[in-house]
Amino acid sequence: MRYISTRGGAPALDFEGVTLTGLASDGGLYLPQEWPRFSHDEIAGLQGLPYAELAVRIMAPFVEESLSEQELRDLCVQAYGSFDHAAVTPLVQLDQQHWLLELFHGPTLAFKDVALQLLGLLFEGFLAKRDRPLTIVGATSGDTGSAAIHAVAGRKNVEIFMLHPEGRVSEIQRRQMTTVSAPNVHNIAIAGSFDDAQAMVKRMFADNALTDTLNIGAVNSINWARLMAQVVYYFAAALQLGAPDRKVAFSVPTGNFGDVFAGYVAAQMGLPVERLIVATNKNDILARAIRDGDYSVGESHATITPSMDIQVSSNFERLLFEANGRDAEGLAAQMEGFGKSKTLALDTNQREGIAEMFSAHRATPEDTLAAMRWAYANCGEVIDPHTAVGLHAACSVTMADEIDPAVPVVTLATAHPAKFPDAVEQAIGTSADLPARVGDLFALEERFETLPADYEAVRDYISAKATR
Repeated sequence: MRYISTRGGAPALDFEGVTLTGLASDGGLYLPQEWPRFSHDEIAGLQGLPYAELAVRIMAPFVEESLSEQELRDLCVQAYGSFDHAAVTPLVQLDQQHWLLELFHGPTLAFKDVALQLLGLLFEGFLAKRDRPLTIVGATSGDTGSAAIHAVAGRKNVEIFMLHPEGRVSEIQRRQMTTVSAPNVHNIAIAGSFDDAQAMVKRMFADNALTDTLNIGAVNSINWARLMAQVVYYFAAALQLGAPDRKVAFSVPTGNFGDVFAGYVAAQMGLPVERLIVATNKNDILARAIRDGDYSVGESHATITPSMDIQVSSNFERLLFEANGRDAEGLAAQMEGFGKSKTLALDTNQREGIAEMFSAHRATPEDTLAAMRWAYANCGEVIDPHTAVGLHAACSVTMADEIDPAVPVVTLATAHPAKFPDAVEQAIGTSADLPARVGDLFALEERFETLPADYEAVRDYISAKATR
Protein backbone atom coordinates (compact mmCIF):
# COMPACT_ATOMS: atom_id res chain seq x y z
CA MET A 1 0.00 0.00 0.00
CA ARG A 2 1.31 3.44 -1.01
CA TYR A 3 0.13 6.75 0.36
CA ILE A 4 -0.23 10.09 -1.43
CA SER A 5 -0.61 13.67 -0.24
CA THR A 6 -3.87 15.56 -0.69
CA ARG A 7 -1.84 18.39 -2.24
CA GLY A 8 0.20 16.27 -4.63
CA GLY A 9 3.63 17.74 -3.91
CA ALA A 10 5.06 15.20 -1.47
CA PRO A 11 6.61 11.81 -2.24
CA ALA A 12 4.44 8.69 -1.99
CA LEU A 13 5.28 6.66 1.12
CA ASP A 14 4.66 3.17 2.50
CA PHE A 15 2.85 2.61 5.78
CA GLU A 16 5.98 2.83 7.93
CA GLY A 17 7.00 6.05 6.25
CA VAL A 18 3.59 7.68 6.56
CA THR A 19 3.31 6.67 10.23
CA LEU A 20 6.63 8.28 11.14
CA THR A 21 6.10 11.35 8.93
CA GLY A 22 2.62 12.48 9.98
CA LEU A 23 2.00 15.64 7.95
CA ALA A 24 3.15 15.58 4.32
CA SER A 25 6.06 17.86 3.36
CA ASP A 26 3.79 19.90 1.05
CA GLY A 27 1.42 20.68 3.95
CA GLY A 28 -1.12 18.09 2.83
CA LEU A 29 -2.41 14.95 4.53
CA TYR A 30 -1.66 11.40 3.45
CA LEU A 31 -4.31 9.00 2.15
CA PRO A 32 -4.07 5.55 0.58
CA GLN A 33 -3.48 5.64 -3.16
CA GLU A 34 -6.62 3.52 -3.47
CA TRP A 35 -9.19 2.19 -1.02
CA PRO A 36 -9.18 -1.54 -0.23
CA ARG A 37 -12.63 -3.00 -0.80
CA PHE A 38 -14.34 -5.87 1.02
CA SER A 39 -17.14 -7.86 -0.60
CA HIS A 40 -20.46 -8.60 1.07
CA ASP A 41 -19.29 -12.13 1.89
CA GLU A 42 -15.95 -10.92 3.23
CA ILE A 43 -17.70 -8.51 5.60
CA ALA A 44 -20.10 -11.25 6.69
CA GLY A 45 -17.08 -13.40 7.48
CA LEU A 46 -15.95 -10.84 10.05
CA GLN A 47 -18.96 -11.41 12.29
CA GLY A 48 -18.21 -12.72 15.77
CA LEU A 49 -14.48 -11.97 15.77
CA PRO A 50 -12.82 -10.62 18.93
CA TYR A 51 -11.95 -6.95 18.59
CA ALA A 52 -8.20 -7.45 18.22
CA GLU A 53 -8.67 -9.99 15.43
CA LEU A 54 -11.24 -7.78 13.71
CA ALA A 55 -8.69 -4.97 13.84
CA VAL A 56 -6.12 -7.18 12.13
CA ARG A 57 -8.50 -8.08 9.31
CA ILE A 58 -9.55 -4.45 8.72
CA MET A 59 -6.08 -2.91 8.91
CA ALA A 60 -4.06 -5.61 7.13
CA PRO A 61 -4.48 -4.10 3.61
CA PHE A 62 -3.18 -0.74 4.86
CA VAL A 63 0.06 -2.04 6.39
CA GLU A 64 1.25 -4.34 3.59
CA GLU A 65 5.02 -4.18 2.98
CA SER A 66 5.58 -2.72 6.46
CA LEU A 67 4.11 -5.34 8.81
CA SER A 68 3.27 -9.00 8.47
CA GLU A 69 -0.17 -10.14 9.54
CA GLN A 70 1.30 -11.82 12.62
CA GLU A 71 3.28 -8.71 13.58
CA LEU A 72 0.10 -6.66 13.30
CA ARG A 73 -1.80 -9.25 15.36
CA ASP A 74 0.79 -9.14 18.14
CA LEU A 75 0.51 -5.33 18.27
CA CYS A 76 -3.29 -5.37 18.35
CA VAL A 77 -3.44 -7.97 21.12
CA GLN A 78 -1.05 -5.84 23.19
CA ALA A 79 -2.82 -2.55 22.44
CA TYR A 80 -6.33 -3.69 23.27
CA GLY A 81 -5.38 -5.94 26.16
CA SER A 82 -5.15 -2.83 28.38
CA PHE A 83 -8.85 -1.94 27.95
CA ASP A 84 -11.21 -2.61 30.84
CA HIS A 85 -14.00 -4.14 28.74
CA ALA A 86 -13.67 -7.44 26.90
CA ALA A 87 -15.53 -6.03 23.90
CA VAL A 88 -13.11 -3.03 23.81
CA THR A 89 -15.82 -0.81 22.24
CA PRO A 90 -19.17 -2.14 23.56
CA LEU A 91 -22.60 -1.12 22.26
CA VAL A 92 -25.33 0.10 24.63
CA GLN A 93 -28.97 0.32 23.52
CA LEU A 94 -30.94 3.48 24.38
CA ASP A 95 -34.27 2.82 22.64
CA GLN A 96 -35.65 1.06 19.57
CA GLN A 97 -33.41 3.02 17.17
CA HIS A 98 -30.64 4.70 19.14
CA TRP A 99 -27.42 3.14 20.44
CA LEU A 100 -24.22 4.32 22.11
CA LEU A 101 -20.83 3.01 21.04
CA GLU A 102 -18.67 3.30 24.17
CA LEU A 103 -15.14 4.27 23.14
CA PHE A 104 -13.83 5.24 26.56
CA HIS A 105 -12.67 1.95 28.06
CA GLY A 106 -8.98 2.60 27.46
CA PRO A 107 -6.41 3.95 29.96
CA THR A 108 -7.30 7.66 29.60
CA LEU A 109 -11.09 7.23 29.31
CA ALA A 110 -11.46 8.67 25.79
CA PHE A 111 -11.89 7.40 22.25
CA LYS A 112 -8.37 8.52 21.37
CA ASP A 113 -7.03 5.49 23.27
CA VAL A 114 -8.41 3.09 20.66
CA ALA A 115 -5.99 4.42 18.08
CA LEU A 116 -3.16 5.81 20.17
CA GLN A 117 -2.41 2.67 22.18
CA LEU A 118 -1.64 1.04 18.83
CA LEU A 119 0.19 4.06 17.45
CA GLY A 120 2.58 4.12 20.40
CA LEU A 121 3.54 0.52 19.69
CA LEU A 122 3.96 1.24 15.99
CA PHE A 123 6.31 4.13 16.76
CA GLU A 124 8.43 2.00 19.07
CA GLY A 125 8.64 -0.88 16.60
CA PHE A 126 9.47 1.20 13.53
CA LEU A 127 11.98 3.39 15.37
CA ALA A 128 13.87 0.35 16.66
CA LYS A 129 14.97 -0.22 13.06
CA ARG A 130 16.22 3.38 12.60
CA ASP A 131 19.11 5.40 13.98
CA ARG A 132 17.34 8.71 14.69
CA PRO A 133 14.92 9.38 17.57
CA LEU A 134 11.45 10.71 16.82
CA THR A 135 10.24 14.00 18.27
CA ILE A 136 6.45 14.04 18.39
CA VAL A 137 4.80 17.45 18.42
CA GLY A 138 1.05 17.61 18.89
CA ALA A 139 -1.82 19.90 19.82
CA THR A 140 -4.79 18.83 21.88
CA SER A 141 -8.19 20.22 22.75
CA GLY A 142 -8.24 17.78 25.64
CA ASP A 143 -8.24 14.04 24.99
CA THR A 144 -5.59 13.53 22.31
CA GLY A 145 -2.88 14.83 24.63
CA SER A 146 -3.46 12.42 27.49
CA ALA A 147 -4.01 9.42 25.22
CA ALA A 148 -0.85 10.15 23.21
CA ILE A 149 1.24 10.77 26.30
CA HIS A 150 0.14 7.54 27.92
CA ALA A 151 0.79 5.67 24.66
CA VAL A 152 4.45 6.77 24.35
CA ALA A 153 5.51 7.50 27.95
CA GLY A 154 8.75 5.67 28.70
CA ARG A 155 9.06 4.18 25.21
CA LYS A 156 12.46 4.05 23.52
CA ASN A 157 13.60 6.45 20.79
CA VAL A 158 10.56 8.71 21.06
CA GLU A 159 9.68 11.83 23.04
CA ILE A 160 6.57 13.97 22.95
CA PHE A 161 5.83 17.68 23.20
CA MET A 162 2.12 18.27 23.67
CA LEU A 163 0.51 21.71 23.40
CA HIS A 164 -2.83 22.45 25.05
CA PRO A 165 -4.79 25.73 25.33
CA GLU A 166 -4.34 27.12 28.83
CA GLY A 167 -7.57 27.07 30.86
CA ARG A 168 -9.59 25.52 28.02
CA VAL A 169 -9.42 21.83 28.90
CA SER A 170 -11.09 20.21 31.89
CA GLU A 171 -9.01 19.79 35.05
CA ILE A 172 -9.04 16.01 34.69
CA GLN A 173 -8.01 16.25 31.04
CA ARG A 174 -5.11 18.51 32.04
CA ARG A 175 -4.00 16.35 34.96
CA GLN A 176 -4.04 13.20 32.82
CA MET A 177 -1.32 14.92 30.78
CA THR A 178 0.64 16.90 33.31
CA THR A 179 0.98 14.25 36.04
CA VAL A 180 2.84 11.82 33.78
CA SER A 181 6.43 11.98 35.01
CA ALA A 182 8.23 10.05 32.25
CA PRO A 183 11.37 11.92 31.10
CA ASN A 184 10.31 11.72 27.44
CA VAL A 185 7.08 13.67 28.09
CA HIS A 186 6.87 17.49 27.83
CA ASN A 187 3.65 19.44 28.35
CA ILE A 188 3.19 23.01 27.12
CA ALA A 189 0.23 25.23 28.01
CA ILE A 190 -0.39 27.83 25.31
CA ALA A 191 -1.89 31.19 26.22
CA GLY A 192 -4.33 30.92 23.31
CA SER A 193 -6.82 28.58 21.62
CA PHE A 194 -6.50 25.04 20.29
CA ASP A 195 -6.45 26.50 16.77
CA ASP A 196 -3.39 28.55 17.76
CA ALA A 197 -1.66 25.42 19.02
CA GLN A 198 -2.62 23.37 15.98
CA ALA A 199 -1.37 26.08 13.60
CA MET A 200 2.00 26.05 15.38
CA VAL A 201 2.30 22.29 15.05
CA LYS A 202 1.54 22.41 11.33
CA ARG A 203 4.06 25.23 10.87
CA MET A 204 6.78 23.15 12.55
CA PHE A 205 6.48 20.45 9.91
CA ALA A 206 7.22 23.06 7.23
CA ASP A 207 10.04 24.77 9.18
CA ASN A 208 13.21 23.55 7.47
CA ALA A 209 15.45 24.99 10.17
CA LEU A 210 13.67 22.72 12.65
CA THR A 211 13.16 19.63 10.51
CA ASP A 212 16.81 19.65 9.43
CA THR A 213 17.80 18.99 13.05
CA LEU A 214 14.81 17.08 14.43
CA ASN A 215 12.93 14.08 13.08
CA ILE A 216 9.37 15.32 13.72
CA GLY A 217 6.29 13.09 13.88
CA ALA A 218 2.59 13.55 14.65
CA VAL A 219 0.00 11.89 16.88
CA ASN A 220 -2.94 14.07 15.94
CA SER A 221 -5.41 12.61 13.50
CA ILE A 222 -3.37 14.14 10.69
CA ASN A 223 -1.35 10.92 11.16
CA TRP A 224 -2.90 8.30 8.89
CA ALA A 225 -2.08 5.38 11.22
CA ARG A 226 -4.19 6.86 13.97
CA LEU A 227 -7.16 7.43 11.69
CA MET A 228 -6.81 3.91 10.25
CA ALA A 229 -7.21 2.36 13.70
CA GLN A 230 -10.45 4.28 14.24
CA VAL A 231 -12.05 2.63 11.20
CA VAL A 232 -12.24 -0.66 13.09
CA TYR A 233 -14.92 0.30 15.59
CA TYR A 234 -17.31 1.33 12.82
CA PHE A 235 -17.09 -2.21 11.53
CA ALA A 236 -17.42 -3.61 15.06
CA ALA A 237 -20.65 -1.70 15.74
CA ALA A 238 -22.22 -2.30 12.34
CA LEU A 239 -21.48 -6.03 12.43
CA GLN A 240 -23.23 -6.34 15.80
CA LEU A 241 -26.28 -4.56 14.38
CA GLY A 242 -26.67 -6.74 11.30
CA ALA A 243 -24.13 -5.60 8.69
CA PRO A 244 -23.56 -6.34 5.88
CA ASP A 245 -27.28 -7.11 5.46
CA ARG A 246 -28.41 -4.04 7.36
CA LYS A 247 -27.38 -0.42 6.97
CA VAL A 248 -26.26 1.61 10.00
CA ALA A 249 -26.04 5.37 10.56
CA PHE A 250 -23.52 7.04 12.87
CA SER A 251 -23.65 10.33 14.76
CA VAL A 252 -20.18 11.62 15.63
CA PRO A 253 -19.26 14.48 17.99
CA THR A 254 -16.82 16.29 15.76
CA GLY A 255 -13.93 18.68 16.24
CA ASN A 256 -10.95 17.92 14.00
CA PHE A 257 -13.00 15.65 11.65
CA GLY A 258 -10.76 12.62 12.07
CA ASP A 259 -13.24 10.38 13.89
CA VAL A 260 -16.06 10.92 11.43
CA PHE A 261 -13.72 10.63 8.43
CA ALA A 262 -12.84 7.15 9.70
CA GLY A 263 -16.53 6.33 9.18
CA TYR A 264 -16.20 7.54 5.58
CA VAL A 265 -13.21 5.23 5.12
CA ALA A 266 -15.26 2.31 6.45
CA ALA A 267 -17.93 3.09 3.86
CA GLN A 268 -15.34 3.21 1.08
CA MET A 269 -14.20 -0.25 2.18
CA GLY A 270 -17.71 -1.62 1.69
CA LEU A 271 -19.40 -1.19 5.07
CA PRO A 272 -23.10 -0.32 4.50
CA VAL A 273 -23.17 3.14 6.12
CA GLU A 274 -26.53 4.86 5.67
CA ARG A 275 -25.38 8.30 6.86
CA LEU A 276 -22.64 10.03 8.81
CA ILE A 277 -24.03 12.78 11.03
CA VAL A 278 -21.50 15.47 11.92
CA ALA A 279 -22.41 16.84 15.35
CA THR A 280 -20.91 20.21 16.30
CA ASN A 281 -21.20 22.65 19.18
CA LYS A 282 -21.22 26.45 18.96
CA ASN A 283 -17.97 26.23 16.97
CA ASP A 284 -19.93 25.16 13.93
CA ILE A 285 -17.59 25.65 10.95
CA LEU A 286 -18.20 22.07 9.83
CA ALA A 287 -21.98 22.38 10.05
CA ARG A 288 -21.80 25.53 7.94
CA ALA A 289 -19.49 23.87 5.42
CA ILE A 290 -21.67 20.78 4.97
CA ARG A 291 -24.98 22.66 5.04
CA ASP A 292 -24.07 25.84 3.13
CA GLY A 293 -20.69 25.18 1.52
CA ASP A 294 -19.12 27.89 3.69
CA TYR A 295 -15.88 26.75 5.29
CA SER A 296 -14.93 30.04 6.93
CA VAL A 297 -13.13 30.50 10.23
CA GLY A 298 -15.13 32.27 12.91
CA GLU A 299 -14.41 33.20 16.50
CA SER A 300 -13.34 30.31 18.72
CA HIS A 301 -15.82 29.94 21.60
CA ALA A 302 -15.11 28.20 24.91
CA THR A 303 -17.92 25.76 25.71
CA ILE A 304 -18.84 22.87 28.02
CA THR A 305 -17.51 20.59 25.27
CA PRO A 306 -13.88 21.80 25.09
CA SER A 307 -12.61 18.98 22.89
CA MET A 308 -14.84 20.36 20.12
CA ASP A 309 -13.83 24.02 20.49
CA ILE A 310 -12.11 23.99 17.11
CA GLN A 311 -12.47 26.20 14.05
CA VAL A 312 -9.96 24.71 11.59
CA SER A 313 -10.69 20.99 11.25
CA SER A 314 -7.57 19.51 9.72
CA ASN A 315 -9.07 16.27 8.44
CA PHE A 316 -11.77 18.07 6.49
CA GLU A 317 -9.06 18.50 3.85
CA ARG A 318 -9.13 14.75 3.29
CA LEU A 319 -12.85 14.83 2.56
CA LEU A 320 -12.50 17.83 0.26
CA PHE A 321 -9.84 15.89 -1.65
CA GLU A 322 -12.14 12.91 -2.02
CA ALA A 323 -15.12 15.06 -3.01
CA ASN A 324 -13.24 16.91 -5.78
CA GLY A 325 -12.26 13.67 -7.50
CA ARG A 326 -8.79 13.61 -5.89
CA ASP A 327 -7.69 16.67 -7.82
CA ALA A 328 -4.58 17.44 -5.75
CA GLU A 329 -3.61 20.53 -7.75
CA GLY A 330 -7.09 22.03 -7.36
CA LEU A 331 -7.18 21.28 -3.65
CA ALA A 332 -3.71 22.73 -3.10
CA ALA A 333 -4.92 26.00 -4.62
CA GLN A 334 -8.03 25.94 -2.42
CA MET A 335 -6.01 25.33 0.74
CA GLU A 336 -3.48 28.02 -0.16
CA GLY A 337 -6.33 30.49 -0.47
CA PHE A 338 -7.85 29.27 2.79
CA GLY A 339 -4.53 29.72 4.57
CA LYS A 340 -4.45 33.37 3.52
CA SER A 341 -8.12 34.38 3.82
CA LYS A 342 -9.44 31.84 6.38
CA THR A 343 -12.40 31.31 4.10
CA LEU A 344 -13.16 28.62 1.52
CA ALA A 345 -16.25 28.14 -0.60
CA LEU A 346 -16.87 24.52 -1.52
CA ASP A 347 -17.41 24.01 -5.24
CA THR A 348 -20.48 22.26 -6.61
CA ASN A 349 -18.81 18.85 -6.91
CA GLN A 350 -17.57 19.02 -3.34
CA ARG A 351 -20.94 20.04 -1.93
CA GLU A 352 -22.83 17.37 -3.86
CA GLY A 353 -20.26 14.65 -3.11
CA ILE A 354 -20.30 15.39 0.62
CA ALA A 355 -24.10 15.57 0.76
CA GLU A 356 -24.37 11.97 -0.49
CA MET A 357 -23.21 10.63 2.88
CA PHE A 358 -22.90 13.48 5.35
CA SER A 359 -25.31 15.72 7.20
CA ALA A 360 -24.56 18.09 10.06
CA HIS A 361 -26.35 19.38 13.15
CA ARG A 362 -25.35 22.01 15.71
CA ALA A 363 -26.08 21.70 19.42
CA THR A 364 -26.39 24.66 21.76
CA PRO A 365 -25.29 24.29 25.40
CA GLU A 366 -28.99 23.95 26.28
CA ASP A 367 -29.41 21.19 23.69
CA THR A 368 -26.37 19.41 25.11
CA LEU A 369 -27.61 19.49 28.71
CA ALA A 370 -31.08 18.38 27.58
CA ALA A 371 -29.61 15.33 25.82
CA MET A 372 -27.68 14.41 28.96
CA ARG A 373 -30.88 14.66 31.01
CA TRP A 374 -32.83 12.55 28.50
CA ALA A 375 -30.21 9.77 28.51
CA TYR A 376 -30.18 9.70 32.31
CA ALA A 377 -33.93 9.95 32.88
CA ASN A 378 -35.04 7.57 30.16
CA CYS A 379 -32.16 5.12 29.84
CA GLY A 380 -30.24 5.33 33.12
CA GLU A 381 -27.13 6.37 31.18
CA VAL A 382 -24.76 9.07 32.39
CA ILE A 383 -23.04 10.53 29.34
CA ASP A 384 -20.39 13.19 28.87
CA PRO A 385 -21.29 16.49 27.13
CA HIS A 386 -19.47 15.64 23.88
CA THR A 387 -21.43 12.42 23.54
CA ALA A 388 -24.55 14.47 24.29
CA VAL A 389 -23.84 16.72 21.30
CA GLY A 390 -23.77 13.58 19.16
CA LEU A 391 -26.96 12.23 20.73
CA HIS A 392 -28.77 15.53 20.16
CA ALA A 393 -27.80 15.41 16.48
CA ALA A 394 -28.86 11.76 16.19
CA CYS A 395 -32.27 12.47 17.73
CA SER A 396 -32.71 15.55 15.55
CA VAL A 397 -32.25 13.40 12.45
CA THR A 398 -34.64 10.66 13.53
CA MET A 399 -37.33 13.04 14.79
CA ALA A 400 -37.24 14.78 11.41
CA ASP A 401 -37.71 11.41 9.68
CA GLU A 402 -34.46 11.87 7.76
CA ILE A 403 -33.52 8.22 8.37
CA ASP A 404 -35.71 5.14 8.02
CA PRO A 405 -36.84 3.92 11.49
CA ALA A 406 -35.50 0.47 10.61
CA VAL A 407 -31.95 1.87 10.39
CA PRO A 408 -30.13 1.89 13.75
CA VAL A 409 -28.39 5.14 14.64
CA VAL A 410 -25.20 4.78 16.65
CA THR A 411 -23.86 7.77 18.58
CA LEU A 412 -20.16 7.58 19.33
CA ALA A 413 -19.66 7.98 23.09
CA THR A 414 -16.28 9.64 22.97
CA ALA A 415 -15.37 10.14 26.63
CA HIS A 416 -16.18 8.88 30.11
CA PRO A 417 -18.54 11.29 31.89
CA ALA A 418 -16.19 11.54 34.89
CA LYS A 419 -13.81 13.62 32.75
CA PHE A 420 -16.36 16.45 32.72
CA PRO A 421 -17.81 16.56 36.26
CA ASP A 422 -19.06 20.14 36.15
CA ALA A 423 -21.17 19.61 33.02
CA VAL A 424 -22.54 16.30 34.34
CA GLU A 425 -23.45 17.89 37.68
CA GLN A 426 -25.14 20.79 35.90
CA ALA A 427 -27.18 18.44 33.72
CA ILE A 428 -28.34 15.73 36.10
CA GLY A 429 -27.42 16.89 39.60
CA THR A 430 -24.94 14.12 40.26
CA SER A 431 -21.46 13.19 39.12
CA ALA A 432 -19.74 10.14 37.73
CA ASP A 433 -16.82 8.60 39.62
CA LEU A 434 -13.44 8.22 37.99
CA PRO A 435 -12.60 4.54 37.51
CA ALA A 436 -10.07 3.33 40.06
CA ARG A 437 -7.65 2.33 37.29
CA VAL A 438 -6.75 5.98 36.54
CA GLY A 439 -5.41 6.46 40.08
CA ASP A 440 -5.61 9.57 42.23
CA LEU A 441 -4.82 12.30 39.73
CA PHE A 442 -5.32 15.01 42.31
CA ALA A 443 -2.56 13.69 44.58
CA LEU A 444 0.09 13.78 41.84
CA GLU A 445 2.41 16.67 41.03
CA GLU A 446 1.80 18.47 37.74
CA ARG A 447 4.64 19.25 35.31
CA PHE A 448 4.14 21.70 32.44
CA GLU A 449 5.52 24.89 30.91
CA THR A 450 3.34 27.90 30.12
CA LEU A 451 4.30 29.75 26.92
CA PRO A 452 2.73 32.57 24.90
CA ALA A 453 0.81 31.79 21.72
CA ASP A 454 3.95 32.71 19.77
CA TYR A 455 5.44 30.34 17.23
CA GLU A 456 9.07 31.32 17.77
CA ALA A 457 8.81 30.91 21.54
CA VAL A 458 7.30 27.43 21.25
CA ARG A 459 9.67 26.36 18.47
CA ASP A 460 12.74 27.51 20.39
CA TYR A 461 11.57 25.73 23.54
CA ILE A 462 11.10 22.43 21.70
CA SER A 463 14.38 22.82 19.82
CA ALA A 464 16.28 23.37 23.07
CA LYS A 465 14.68 20.47 24.93
CA ALA A 466 14.45 17.80 22.22
CA THR A 467 16.85 14.88 22.03
CA ARG A 468 18.92 14.64 18.87
